[in-house]
Amino acid sequence: MEKISAIVIAGNEERNIADCLGSLKWADEIIVVDSESSDRTVAIAREYTDKVYVRKWEGYASQKNYSLQKASNEWVLSVDADERVSPELLQELSALDFSKADGFYVPRRNYFLGKVIRSCGWSPDYQLRLFRKSKTTLTSRQVHEGFSVVGKRDYLKGELIHFTHTTIAGTLAKINEYSSLEAAEKSQRIRVTGPKLFFKPVWAFFQHFIMRRGFTDGVHGLMVSLIHAMTKTQVYMKIWEMQNVRSKK
Repeated sequence: MEKISAIVIAGNEERNIADCLGSLKWADEIIVVDSESSDRTVAIAREYTDKVYVRKWEGYASQKNYSLQKASNEWVLSVDADERVSPELLQELSALDFSKADGFYVPRRNYFLGKVIRSCGWSPDYQLRLFRKSKTTLTSRQVHEGFSVVGKRDYLKGELIHFTHTTIAGTLAKINEYSSLEAAEKSQRIRVTGPKLFFKPVWAFFQHFIMRRGFTDGVHGLMVSLIHAMTKTQVYMKIWEMQNVRSKK
């Protein structure tokens, strides 16, 4: 196997960081970029690697780009703090022919309240996470940032295990944050009207629950579909507010 640098960005992730880094112990190098956590994230991370950098939060893309620049190996695996490398993925990496591509998409096994979600467009949820550093850049989006690879790309079968939604309260806090970022990003490109404010969330629910077969995951699929609709509602309400409400000084 080629030498691999594993990069992780974190912020107040003391509940996740040990399991995440534990699944990366095989890597030749682990780099953690922390955004000035107020909990034990940094202390725990230093139990797994001496390459822990504390950096003021400047957005997802900026933090990931910083971590990428700190990698000393040509091949880099990007893992979020709420993700784990599965045994199947590790086994695949150990036998992988790296000359096949310059970047590899990795599927994610997404959990919602303890259940694997195979509907709603959540599976296989391919993410470009393994790549050559010399051929990779970060997209500049405020939310749903990603890596861009110049060259051939291929797909792996082994999964990243993703524990992104463990509580409803945590999920609501997350979609509030993400919707604000998305609204700021889109507010200069789209105009929100009353009909759009109504129909966009309705369409989001229909798309995930019916077209993407969220109903096959029962109540969990229903809640995931509702959350997508709620996210869309927040995004469009916040855009409307930006475009129509003048803040009082």
